[in-house]
Amino acid sequence: MNETIKTLLERRSIRSFKSEQVKNDDLDLILKAGTYAPTARGTQAPVMVVVQDAETIAEMEKLNAEVMGNPEARPFYGAPTVIVVFSDTRLTNNAFQDGSLVPVSYTHLTLPTNS
Repeated sequence: MNETIKTLLERRSIRSFKSEQVKNDDLDLILKAGTYAPTARGTQAPVMVVVQDAETIAEMEKLNAEVMGNPEARPFYGAPTVIVVFSDTRLTNNAFQDGSLVPVSYTHLTLPTNS
């Protein structure tokens, strides 16, 4: 079986994270691959921001949980690194869709760091 297909089929969601930060080389690879996520008209409107400060992540998680309607939720599952994806609305009228494609791509982008 093709190694890429095998890796995709064996991928699993993670909801428990080690406290150590993602290695810089792995993070650089993930971010580089994220820049190749498809976008409307090739505008590359998404902008990725890496957050590794625990206090900032905790505040973002609290705000996210409130938006979800569950203030007790932990939507980042204790991850020490969070990548926030924004989309530049000046570049596209498909900002939501373009910004959504990057996290979908991340699902597969982390594969190189696991294989």
